[in-house]
Amino acid sequence: MTGHSFVPLPGSERGSLPGSQELGAVDESQQIEVTLVTRRRTALPRDLVEGPATLTPRQFAGQHGTDPANLELITTVLAGHGLEVTSADAGARRVTVRGTLAALSATFGATLRWVRSPDPVTGQNMVEHRYREGGLQIPAELNGIVLAVLGLDDRPQARAHFRRAPGATARAGAPAPAPAAPAPAPGTPAPTGPAPTAAPAPTSYTPPQVATLYQFPAGTDGTGQTIAIVELGGGFGSSDLDPYFAGLGLPVPSVTAASVDGAVNQPGKDPNGADLEVLLDIEVAGAVAPGAAQTVYFAPNTDQGFVDAVTTAVHATPTPTVVSISWGQSEDSWTGQARSALDQAMADAAAMGVTVCVAAGDNGSSDGQSGSGVHVDFPASSPHALACGGTSLHGNAGTGVISSETVWNGGGSGGATGGGVSDAFGLPSWQTAAGVPAQAGAPAGTPAGRGVPDVAGCADPETGYQVRVDGQSTVIGGTSAVAPLWAALISRLAQSTGKSFGLIQPGLYAGVTAGTGAPGFRDITSGSNGAYAAGPGWDACTGLGSPEGSILLTTLGSGQASA
Repeated sequence: MTGHSFVPLPGSERGSLPGSQELGAVDESQQIEVTLVTRRRTALPRDLVEGPATLTPRQFAGQHGTDPANLELITTVLAGHGLEVTSADAGARRVTVRGTLAALSATFGATLRWVRSPDPVTGQNMVEHRYREGGLQIPAELNGIVLAVLGLDDRPQARAHFRRAPGATARAGAPAPAPAAPAPAPGTPAPTGPAPTAAPAPTSYTPPQVATLYQFPAGTDGTGQTIAIVELGGGFGSSDLDPYFAGLGLPVPSVTAASVDGAVNQPGKDPNGADLEVLLDIEVAGAVAPGAAQTVYFAPNTDQGFVDAVTTAVHATPTPTVVSISWGQSEDSWTGQARSALDQAMADAAAMGVTVCVAAGDNGSSDGQSGSGVHVDFPASSPHALACGGTSLHGNAGTGVISSETVWNGGGSGGATGGGVSDAFGLPSWQTAAGVPAQAGAPAGTPAGRGVPDVAGCADPETGYQVRVDGQSTVIGGTSAVAPLWAALISRLAQSTGKSFGLIQPGLYAGVTAGTGAPGFRDITSGSNGAYAAGPGWDACTGLGSPEGSILLTTLGSGQASA
């Protein structure tokens, strides 16, 4: 483009995609929409993000959204490049831009190709998508104003963190049949530590039974609260929800589907993949907090779709109490610009009193990456997310007494809780005394980063959750179940206290020191997820531990901001 000047866009670099197959050039006449993320008018103060004070969405937009003058400049500059601004949200700091692939590629310096690559949800199916390598550029006039350009490359970004139990459905609280063990999934760490003398028999629970075992506060059901759920595929319908909740003797909760970037609720299209995730999330949250309204945000499984879905949910009206996310991918599979944009969307949430619960991953300390290295899953590794790890839970569903609880690792269905130390985010202030180590295998003197997870809950598919998916009763585990479980608990705590919690970690970690347990948690001290072992206090397998809901109600009931 003669007469125009450009500057590199920091954090936009993409490496090669393993397993991709070249298909040819893209159709440069095709028109698409991309998302631009813009800078804040003023920076978010740390004390606002960490609470207890919060802002309304209107206050947030006026103080920390995009400056209207910047929106005008973006519109004018991009028009000169043949691009059209189709929407702008100052509060969410998002600008949607439409143009041909030729104009978009020339403006942002992308060489796009058409490729086929493995679907991260199933690890088997191949999907076709646009693809680029290297960094992007932006017009020089927008330097420092546009922080991310998302959607040119629309490769699948995340995987769902669920694990189906290896066999038949079990009746409530009863041992499940034990089928032959399948081969472990690639990247799954082998169980470490001393072998148990006798492994407990597989079992499964209804979500309300899990809530009973974890002492969720009596007299609460989430009434008056909104749970936002982010999904990158799949769908739900009344043909599953109505009989499922009727079988539990519960009312069907209010569940509304919302479309982001053209994605819609499509039940029955992926019964062995994304449908499992969607219905697991809805049914766990709805069975534990049936009084809470749910809004399920469906977005494409791309970095653009993921960022747009979370941003849309956080800035929705009414403001949700909590957002549940059961999707993610290793930190190093994200571009820096996408990782930063999503992290900042969750910082927005904290400033407006919204808690974001995120599954920590199902592939142990490797996070399913090849080689012997350690990795943590994002967005769970964001310091603005409540990272939810997994346990293997055994207890009496009738009496509500837990007999044993260990780190989830292995078993007939494979998998292990994610956890470790971030190499993308530094150690948060509220985690400095918790005993977070340097990343496993790091050189001596390496400072600790953000420790993952913060909390835990039942995730082992062999002690999994009884759900209904596309007309079939089944048992599912994975840290995917822990995120909606904690989202439901937080909605019940908010109902009881009349308060929002936003970034809840400062309250959860208050007074915590290395090697000591925290009030309101069952300290999980047995097991490992590969490179990290459980022990007293916070650890990189189960965080602070699994919840003791009634005690958490007491400890969090004071000192948080009013909703």
